[in-house]
Amino acid sequence: MSSPQQPTYIIPSPSAPNWKMPLVAGVLVLLAASNIFLFIQLDHLRTENKNDMSKLTQQLNGAIEKIRIDSSEEVQRSTKRVEALQSALAQSRRAAQAAVGQAKVDAQKRVEDLQQKVATEQQAQQQAIAAVKQTADTATTQLASVSTDVGTVKSDVATQKTQLEQTIANLKRATGELDSHASLIATNANELKALRELGERNYSEFTITKSKKPTRVGDVTVELRKVDAKKNRFTILITADDKTVEKKDRTLNEPIQFYTLKAKQPDEIVVNQVKKDTIIGYLATPKVQNGRAGS
Repeated sequence: MSSPQQPTYIIPSPSAPNWKMPLVAGVLVLLAASNIFLFIQLDHLRTENKNDMSKLTQQLNGAIEKIRIDSSEEVQRSTKRVEALQSALAQSRRAAQAAVGQAKVDAQKRVEDLQQKVATEQQAQQQAIAAVKQTADTATTQLASVSTDVGTVKSDVATQKTQLEQTIANLKRATGELDSHASLIATNANELKALRELGERNYSEFTITKSKKPTRVGDVTVELRKVDAKKNRFTILITADDKTVEKKDRTLNEPIQFYTLKAKQPDEIVVNQVKKDTIIGYLATPKVQNGRAGS
């Protein structure tokens, strides 16, 4: 603010002393006092204005500072919220990437598992095919071997059949003492085997030693009573159906016949070997067991 303009006074040239001079001097003094008062008031006003302006400036600066502080705090809070959101977004992105990565890993693992299963299945299939092929080759080899064996067996059977027929043809025939039927007599193990092959009778082999206790042979009992090894002769007791008969002074390969209640044809005992206190032979019984009428 500009200072007020000082008033200008023109002093008149001196004149002869009169009553006006004191009045003029008083006016001048009064004007000087007025100017001084006005200057003091103006200075006081300046000081008050300066103080008011200082206070106003301080208040304005305080308000501005407060606004700045508040704005700074809000900015900080906003910054923190932004940073929090950015962190959450980054975490979400990482989680999404991790999930995608894990999904890729899981998918890759499933693919690898399936590939492994396919490879295992193919290997098992190849092994099965190889096993089947090997089995087929083995079966072919075995079939060829079996064919050879069958041929050999057929040849052996033919040979055995020829030998059996020859053995049967050479069997001794003897007429029994109880019927007029001529029976085939086996004199050794091979001939007895031939008789079994014919299947006309049942055969039970025995070895009987001289004893007071009879030996069971089939459904009968036989007791050796006397032996003459030098002459191949012997005496036996045969018990069948609670009946005992003595067959005295018999010889080798002689059919010793006796009847039982089980069959119409007689049973036969044939002794092939006579040793000291021992006889060896077989019992032949009919296949058909339909019983006889009477004893």
